[in-house]
Amino acid sequence: MPADEWRAAESAHRRTADELTAGHRERAGRGERHPVEDFLFTYYSLRPAQLRRWHPGGRTVLLGADDRADWRFQRTVRTSSGIGVTVDVDAFLEARGPAVTFTLELLTATAAATPHFGCFGLHEWAMVYRQDEEQVRHSAWPLRLGARGTDEVVESHRIRCSHHDAYRFFTPEARPRNLLAPDAGNRPQLEQPGCLHASMDLYKWAYKLQPWVSSDLLLRCFRFARYIREIDMRASPYDLAPLGYAPIRIETTEGRAEYVAEQRVIAARGSELRAELISVLEQL
Repeated sequence: MPADEWRAAESAHRRTADELTAGHRERAGRGERHPVEDFLFTYYSLRPAQLRRWHPGGRTVLLGADDRADWRFQRTVRTSSGIGVTVDVDAFLEARGPAVTFTLELLTATAAATPHFGCFGLHEWAMVYRQDEEQVRHSAWPLRLGARGTDEVVESHRIRCSHHDAYRFFTPEARPRNLLAPDAGNRPQLEQPGCLHASMDLYKWAYKLQPWVSSDLLLRCFRFARYIREIDMRASPYDLAPLGYAPIRIETTEGRAEYVAEQRVIAARGSELRAELISVLEQL
């Protein structure tokens, strides 16, 4: 890729990343926290400055990129068009080989699993089960049904959470109510494409495997994850209407149907991005 072409792509990426993170950075400067829009920077480890760093992907050589030659996992190569910089595959695999293998196995297993659409987002309810309102994770926002009403929803539904990182935040009283016991060891066996968090995590797998994974794919996963978080919290027990998020009332028949419809859309889009990530890792 010629220097003028990739530097233009880099600048466009930085502008987009800055736009996507502007609200978070402004709130961080004021010491404020948003339960939806800030989640991707508290639950996941990638910082805004890292998101704005542009990578073309592992199969591209950037010409005239001497300033990148000392970046981690980069090497200088000579091509018929000139000297350029590309991903040092050997160094990358030496450092990240186990992570590449694990991620490819997990994504492949998830893609092959049968999607389940009967969880109704109850993981967020199980995270506050039998807690006082001041104890809950997002204590700045009230529970729509109050503490007792929230507990009754948990007690009147079957909980089937298959995602380890969601299940580990269940309250001790809620954990025995889950039909599954997901943990780090059985993750490839339990994760399934109908799970919102499994699709949200595509963002995590994308950034953990940069620079081989392109920033274009990363930003698409980021946008998708932020949309999923919105659906996740609209279906949660919290009242976020003052922030402009109309609740998905999963305690009602109509609300559960609305949630499943959103879940199916997310599963379909997640399957597309998952297949793209699998292909990129198979090339590696």
